[in-house]
Amino acid sequence: MADRRPGGVADLDVQEAKPKVALPPLYKVIILNDDYTPMDFVVLVLERFFNKNREEATRIMLHVHQRGVGVCGVYTREVAETKVRQVTNFSGENQHPLQCTLEPE
Repeated sequence: MADRRPGGVADLDVQEAKPKVALPPLYKVIILNDDYTPMDFVVLVLERFFNKNREEATRIMLHVHQRGVGVCGVYTREVAETKVRQVTNFSGENQHPLQCTLEPE
């Protein structure tokens, strides 16, 4: 039976505690330009591993070609590390020296 006296349990306001959840830090996955990897291979990498459409992949590839580096996407650390590993392995399997790295956003 609930306590009905003033100041008793029945008179308390109950508020739910809202947990404070910090968002994980994000990392940029970056492709580096080189003089050997064909442009169409870079577009293929961007389409396959970063889910870019042909137009966006071509735009990023040209940015990399002209500026030396380009951001492929922004992800949590684990996802970014996986993307870098996938690109590096795929490039090596296809005898291309394409370099991919990550850095904090």
